[in-house]
Amino acid sequence: MPDKRLRHGWLRALGEAEMPERIALRDGNYVHLRTWKHDFFAATGLYEGPSGRVVLKLGRTAGLMGFPASWIGRLLCDRELDVYRAVDDLPGVPKCLGRWGETGLVHIFVDGHPLQKREQVDDEFFPRLEQLINELHQRDIAYVDLEKRENILVDAEGRPSLIDFQISWRWPSDDAERRRGFRRLIPHGLGRYLLRRLQEGDRYHLLKHRRRHRPDTLTPEQIEASYQLGFWHRVHRRVSRPLTLLRRTALRVLTGRWRSLKQDGPEFMEQCAGASRPQQSVEDRST
Repeated sequence: MPDKRLRHGWLRALGEAEMPERIALRDGNYVHLRTWKHDFFAATGLYEGPSGRVVLKLGRTAGLMGFPASWIGRLLCDRELDVYRAVDDLPGVPKCLGRWGETGLVHIFVDGHPLQKREQVDDEFFPRLEQLINELHQRDIAYVDLEKRENILVDAEGRPSLIDFQISWRWPSDDAERRRGFRRLIPHGLGRYLLRRLQEGDRYHLLKHRRRHRPDTLTPEQIEASYQLGFWHRVHRRVSRPLTLLRRTALRVLTGRWRSLKQDGPEFMEQCAGASRPQQSVEDRST
């Protein structure tokens, strides 16, 4: 049977191409070990070389319906690099080594595993994660994608790290910075409003994860608040869920695959090199 994935290469960021077998960085060549994810917008792979392991993320280069679409990859890469530069000194964020090619970036590999369903984390995990989120907010950044547990890593020491800033929203206070790139097309008031609303979303999802993993550290008021969706969260759900269902249905029809590797499954965990075994929490209620 022909590979449906390659028959519909337009669904993949690199089309029918795969991640490069090796990449050259300043200190030498790095060899491809595995590809973690390859979707419409980006492909992400693990590499090993002279200084250890790094992650290469390549934005879209494949065309779409006969039209060039590499501009999507360049735009998303530019935005993500912009965030990495703004948080370069923060613990809990992997060190970014810079751009690779037109649509790619490289960052240091975090030895750990994605936060798992029902995983029991230590008392300091969520306070540290909250501190990291607060640092992002103080630097005029909304993480935006905190709803996905796979973006929250538990490192080898049990500490939280955040990866994947592809859809993060940064709206700097500095006028000169806002005059560069796409921001010059957006009114300052609108950009600032979006920043505040998206930061509210970060705080909601942080509280929700904490309630699911460590409800014993929350007050009754915080637990109640973790179930209360704001207006914009309700709008987002009503819009995004039908679109997600449509996307997954199309993916299944075209490729036979319903979704990417489930992050709680053994296949996903096997791809997390050096992953420690997570402990389960006593409660995992869903909203």
